Amino acid sequence: MSLIQKTTLKSGISVITEEMPDVESCSIGIWVSTGSRNEVREIGGVSHFIEHLLFKGTEKRTALEISREIESVGGVLNAFTSREYTCFYAKVLNKDLPLAIDLLSDMFLNSVFDRQEIEKERMVVLQEIKMVEDTPDDLIHDLFAERFWKGHPLGWSVLGTKKTISSISREKIVAYFREQYISGNVFITAAGGLKHGHVARLLKPAFGPVRKSVREGAGAPPAPASGVKLFRKDLEQVHLCLGVPTTPQAHPQRYRAYLLNTILGGGMSSRLFQEIREKRGLAYSVYSYLNLCKDAGSLIVYAGTSKDKFREVTELILKEYGRLRRRGITGEELNNAKEQLKGGMLLGLETSDSRMTKLARDEIYFGRPVPVKEIVAGIDRVTASQMLDTAKGLLRPDNITLVAIGRVSQKNLPEGLKALN
Repeated sequence: MSLIQKTTLKSGISVITEEMPDVESCSIGIWVSTGSRNEVREIGGVSHFIEHLLFKGTEKRTALEISREIESVGGVLNAFTSREYTCFYAKVLNKDLPLAIDLLSDMFLNSVFDRQEIEKERMVVLQEIKMVEDTPDDLIHDLFAERFWKGHPLGWSVLGTKKTISSISREKIVAYFREQYISGNVFITAAGGLKHGHVARLLKPAFGPVRKSVREGAGAPPAPASGVKLFRKDLEQVHLCLGVPTTPQAHPQRYRAYLLNTILGGGMSSRLFQEIREKRGLAYSVYSYLNLCKDAGSLIVYAGTSKDKFREVTELILKEYGRLRRRGITGEELNNAKEQLKGGMLLGLETSDSRMTKLARDEIYFGRPVPVKEIVAGIDRVTASQMLDTAKGLLRPDNITLVAIGRVSQKNLPEGLKALN
């Protein structure tokens, strides 16, 4: 019997579990296929606001009682919101799974959205927005997304804005919750030292009668907007993101994007880390990452450097783009990247919470569990010639978007990017 099993409750909510027989903990998450890209501008940040509010009290528990119950067993109860989904999860010892399910289901189904708690939490979220605004190495990623996905909800901040959070009423919050947090948008994943049948039986009483609905799509796909956007601010460093569009999350060529990211800036042996930090000492932090969504994706390089070195760092990034387009990569470099990627993935899947999250992401983006063997085989199949084709297609000068914040102006730009502005 497969260690991964799936049951659909009468409400339409799917329950997907993975048994890890030798693990002492288990993790369970309620996933909602709703994130900031599903919002309209007037209530931007409402999904993240709701994430906070579900911890603020139910019909039978206060916020303090929720915290005390999970901490009394040494467990973790948390949540997060992304652009495409929201998750409420718990991690506990195997014996405490019934408590975790009781807490999560109570929060998800019976939260009262008390007016006083909403006003207190509104202030907390506004402080969170201010914290990001005061942290330029965090803020730059939101600024990049807004410019890259210009005019599309995928580029909006998950937190919302000061204006939207200040103005969202309780009535709009509750209406959005009732519209989106329903069985057509909800599924549950769990992993650890558990049994599928036991999990399903524990969930059935609470989630059996949840309102049914047809799941809505994510809306129109975004179109990336190349170009340059500079934000003038009196900072000690210039923080920059330089990115290009890539394939979506479930695209057959996604493994090439994984490997390109690894080679470009995915670790201390990566090309950009070696060229910019190790050889020249131009930045403390320099890396690349992938932001892959249902219908779009991007490969982004981040660096933080001095105003005087901004142009040189940007030119070095563009130089690496050019080298990859013209020369590709060696067989040794490709093999090393493959082993790094596979090793990091396997090490990252040793815990119950990471397995629970993988089950959910597989469901969201593939509609099925994707075996680790399949991922390894997909990575291993990529050839050096395919990587060259991918680099030529993605790392073109006309594909580039650059966003920077700090004491920077047009005169600091490399010549090749001035034409994009």
